[in-house]
Amino acid sequence: MSALSRAAAPLVAVGLLVLVLIVVVSRRSEVETTRQTFERTTRVHLDHAAYFTEPFVDGPSVTRACLTCHKTAATDLMASAHWTWLGDEVRREGHAPVPVGKKNLVNNFCIGIQGNWPSCTKCHSGYGWKDASFDFSQKHNVDCLVCHDWSGQYTKGPAGLPAAGVDLLASARSVGYPKRQNCSSCHSYGGGGLGVKHGDLDNSLENPAEDIDVHMGREQFLCIDCHKATAHRIPGRSFAVSVQSTGGIGCVDCHRTFRHADTRIESHRSALACQTCHIPSYARKVPTKQTWDWSKAGDASRPDDPHSYLKIKGEFTYEQDVLPEYAWFKGEVDRYLLGDPIAASGPTHLNKPRGSVDDPRARIWPMKVHRARQPYDEGYRRLIVPVTAGTEDERGYWKDFDWNTAAERSAKHTGLPFSGRMGFTDTVMVWPLSHMVAPKGQALRCVDCHGTTGRMDFRALGYAGDPMRTGGRAR
Repeated sequence: MSALSRAAAPLVAVGLLVLVLIVVVSRRSEVETTRQTFERTTRVHLDHAAYFTEPFVDGPSVTRACLTCHKTAATDLMASAHWTWLGDEVRREGHAPVPVGKKNLVNNFCIGIQGNWPSCTKCHSGYGWKDASFDFSQKHNVDCLVCHDWSGQYTKGPAGLPAAGVDLLASARSVGYPKRQNCSSCHSYGGGGLGVKHGDLDNSLENPAEDIDVHMGREQFLCIDCHKATAHRIPGRSFAVSVQSTGGIGCVDCHRTFRHADTRIESHRSALACQTCHIPSYARKVPTKQTWDWSKAGDASRPDDPHSYLKIKGEFTYEQDVLPEYAWFKGEVDRYLLGDPIAASGPTHLNKPRGSVDDPRARIWPMKVHRARQPYDEGYRRLIVPVTAGTEDERGYWKDFDWNTAAERSAKHTGLPFSGRMGFTDTVMVWPLSHMVAPKGQALRCVDCHGTTGRMDFRALGYAGDPMRTGGRAR
């Protein structure tokens, strides 16, 4: 090497270092300008132990004590879907608007509450809903403890009453803002057991690692950090009972200005929901129910196993760490209403997502899809809400194991006459997924969706083929 070359070498090295630093800083700045800044919530807690010193005789007596200070809390809650179990109105040509919710809809897991109130209303935010005569106007029937207990021993029994053995004084003295466990006590067990209904809501979210849910595991979010209530009205949509996204929440509520640094990834946002890449699987730790066949119920020769067969409920399958199914979704569903005819052929969709490749408002969403075989009236060709659990005054299928009797008893609760001929039919329900967001390092990569081994069925989604080769919908 010449003397000139040796003299120039340090300058070249410095120049390269500067260039690298410029690129790194530029790249870092590009990323940092898109990073959302989150502020930790400071939660105010008042120790209520000194306010309650005498035992309570029942749940309503606790509520009366709460209302001496929190005067509007009960009336606020009573205007919410957590109390009424009714929400969106379904509007159809030629029919008056019908408000729908758990109170009057049919589903394909535990089917419906009519005639089965005490069992279903264990998760109602009130006390005493044991039949159709429940008085929704009584403030003292509001259950404050189900959302605010911190004692860890409060549980609800039939008709939403405190379970036997609950120490109401200990619960009242412990109250605070809702924690994950409060929400989970109902939402993780919807449909009659852990992981039955939701694929992305189970008790693993009560204290998750970050690979189960990055918001709760790494950032220590509580449910109420996203579902921020105003006057006891909690935003959020479950499309098992909702038909539109009004009143819901979404990723962009917080990530308002986010943009991916990679323009190829950013371009996918015109066709994909955030959840599609960032929830690569659901039921990651706790299995979720995927199929339910009510027609197999009643077989006393089969041993009971809560994850495969129960005499009172039939046959089912559970799966863990499940790949979602994908569908176009614009935040609306077509809802089957009690009394509607079942599909002329194929399964009846109870909450079919609205959207298509040609709808600019729709995005591809990850879904849990639950498939069932459930009772229907062969004469009228419509679904039935059989009396299964029954009430204090009326036995159900779980006691008599007689489907025709269960269907006959249903008629007086639903107002739909029974033809006398009952059969079983296939149904489908979907749950758009929004919980169990993975760390970004676990988000889907190009090859997870594109190519011969990709998880997406692009033709079923309305594309001519893999859009990487045939072009996207803006073509």
